[in-house]
This record gives sequence, C-alpha cells and structure tokens, in this order.
Amino acid sequence: MQVTLEVIDRLAEAVRAGLDFRPRVGIILGTGLGDIAEAVQRPVIFPYQQLPDWPPSTVRGHVGRLVAGSLEGQPVLVMQGRIHYYEGYSMAQVTLPVRVMQRLGVEILVVTNAAGAINPAFEPGDVMLITDNLNLACMAGLNPLVGPNLDEFGPRFPDMSQAYDPQLCAAARRVAAEAGIDLKEGVYVGLSGPSFESPADLRFLRLAGADAVGMSTVAEVIVARHGGTRVLGFSGISNKANLDGKTITTHEEVLEAGKVLAPKLETLVRGVLRAL
Repeated sequence: MQVTLEVIDRLAEAVRAGLDFRPRVGIILGTGLGDIAEAVQRPVIFPYQQLPDWPPSTVRGHVGRLVAGSLEGQPVLVMQGRIHYYEGYSMAQVTLPVRVMQRLGVEILVVTNAAGAINPAFEPGDVMLITDNLNLACMAGLNPLVGPNLDEFGPRFPDMSQAYDPQLCAAARRVAAEAGIDLKEGVYVGLSGPSFESPADLRFLRLAGADAVGMSTVAEVIVARHGGTRVLGFSGISNKANLDGKTITTHEEVLEAGKVLAPKLETLVRGVLRAL
C-alpha cells in the first residue's frame, strides 16, 4: 500500500470523528507494555482493524488498538501495540500512525519499547532513557522518508542531531530522581528483526556505541522529527546482554519482563505529563 497524504488524512478524519478534543501527546507502547493504556481516563477506543488502512499488529504482546483520552490532565492518543517492519509492512506503513497523530495535532511523541541489553551494566527490569539512536536498519536503505517528500509535514532533509528532546529528557531525569527510579541512559539501536541478535552482532553493536537493541522505534522517531514533533523515548530492558553466547533469548522472556517494566514506565510517563 502506498502511503499518501490522502490515506493519512482519511485515517486522521476517522479518528477525529470519534473525538471531542485535540490530542497533544502521542504515546507508543512497546511489547508487553500495553497495560499503561489502561490508566487513560474517559477512554475512546479504536481497534486497529476498524480504522481504514491502519495496519493491524500481529505480534503477541501488542493488543492492537488506539486509546484516546486523558492522562495526568493531558489529552493523549495511545497506541496499545505498534506495527513492525518484520511483520511484512513497509517503513511507510510502520510509521503511518505517527503521520496520523501529526495530522490530529499531536505535539509530543513518547516512544517506548522492550529492548535487549548491550551494555553489560544493564539488567532486566532497568529502564533506559534514550538519548540518541543508531539508525542501522534505516541506514541500510529502509528509511521511512524514502520516496516523494511530504512537504506538508517537513523538509526533504530533516536534521536528526537532537532526535530526543533535551527538555523532555531533563524532565524524565527529574521524575526518575523524585520517584527513586534508577534511570539508565544510552543509545538505542534499531534493527529490522525478527531474529534476535547473535553474540557477534551484539559485540559489533557495542563497539559502535549502542547500549540497547530492538526492532522498532527509530523509524517512528525519524518521521516524528520530520514533522516537527518533539520526542521522548524509553527502552525497557527485557534481557541481559548475550555477548558470550551462553544464554538464549525468547519472546516469552520479553513479555515477562514487561510486568516489571510497565509500572516504572507508567510512573515516568505520568510524571513527565504532569510536568508539561
């Protein structure tokens, strides 16, 4: 499917028709982190399959619905489950929800994901503030901005020097300190998936400066920044770095880690929303 301005606007209008407010903050919830959406007050729910051209999520741990409402007094639009490139979608389809959010007036995007540790100091259950990303999948030709530029959103060559908003990052640090959360910080690297990384992959990525690895997020951030949307990102560390090849990573392990990570992430997200 080709993602055109007409497709984006048709989807935006379908969501707008069910709302009586303009959302300010968009939130994308990663694998096993969907419970945060249950905290939204006065929710209006849009199952993905009921939205025209919205790609359905096929991965366990992603409920697959858009939840609109209020969280900490902020009008929010929450993706309870995201779409991934490895599911067979194009990068334009993967990032279509971000475009829809932008058309609906979202100013700030909070992205979360479940990620594997690369930094040996990280433990399962840690939360990492994303301070930068390594754009490996997009660097290899899978950039979501490939094709005709959508001038209605932003320039042909958007700057990515401050992909993650410094003021929002500072707010997250303050919230973490007040809540007693040991907030790690680092670089997230996005791969295409769906296979987990080999020990050689992880050693290479560590040498390249990455601290955590996953199969999402970076393309969404690129599109968000192209459209002038401010971004805050968190990685929930779901498994230990397998730099020596002695452990096996499973999707079940990632889902289980979400039970520990979700409360921490909810505290951080709520705190940042209060600070806006």
